[in-house]
Amino acid sequence: MSFTAKDVAALRARTGAGMGDCKKALEETGGDIEKAIDALRKKGMAKAEKRAGRAAAEGQIITWVSDDATLGAMIELNSETDFVARNDEFVALATLVCRHIAEDTSLDGVAEVGTDHALLGKHWHHDKAMTLGEVVKAAAAKTGENVQLRRVARFASSGTVGFYRHHNGKVAVLAEVTGVTGDVGRGVANTVAEHVAAGVPTVAVAVRKEDVSPELVERERAIFVEQAKASGKPDNIVEKMVVGRIEKFYSEVTLLQQPWVRDDSKTVGQLVKETPGAEVARFARFQMGEA
Repeated sequence: MSFTAKDVAALRARTGAGMGDCKKALEETGGDIEKAIDALRKKGMAKAEKRAGRAAAEGQIITWVSDDATLGAMIELNSETDFVARNDEFVALATLVCRHIAEDTSLDGVAEVGTDHALLGKHWHHDKAMTLGEVVKAAAAKTGENVQLRRVARFASSGTVGFYRHHNGKVAVLAEVTGVTGDVGRGVANTVAEHVAAGVPTVAVAVRKEDVSPELVERERAIFVEQAKASGKPDNIVEKMVVGRIEKFYSEVTLLQQPWVRDDSKTVGQLVKETPGAEVARFARFQMGEA
């Protein structure tokens, strides 16, 4: 696989490694950026992978939550330029698409849409004569840009759905908290959503340790093993080092183990426990230009 100067720059942006190291890593991995990231990290030349820059796009991320906070929706509608993204008509369309998704009871969770998802064939809730896909295509024709509904989320809950949306429409989060409702539930859910949006110390990938993808853990373990072996320590020490690094990794990417962004003397899990009965069920975080 060949690679370009743009690939080298993208690898540098995602790892913080030097341009020369990035070029060499791409040469060694046949131009595969994902493998190049792992190669750099194994050599200690890269920081943990940055998610930004993986799918550069403009557009709007819109959230909607029902008055009783038992239903929430979130969508990312992409355009090619910020000029179109900030246009009042585009923002209005994105808002209508979000309400459309909220009313589609076939969805509960997160869906990557793109160009061929079944959701695009559903009748447009605001005009049954059209489909959602046709509405998106019409917007593309009108703006002259490649308008695409990239991903959507819909949470229906017996508890509470909270949200946070950054003022520029580039980052938004839905969070579901069970065991509490009303203003109390809304407060907890919104606070959790705000924390997830902040992405501190890093963007959470799961609510609990056991929910972290085994594939992700194994990828990190392989990198930690190579780094530990490079230290020249004996195998029994290497194993202890790897176990410690994996536990640290869990604490960084697991929502309930993360230090709360507004008070790092407590974890998000401890914060949630301050409200009797409250449990974080799930969350979804969309950021423009990220996978």
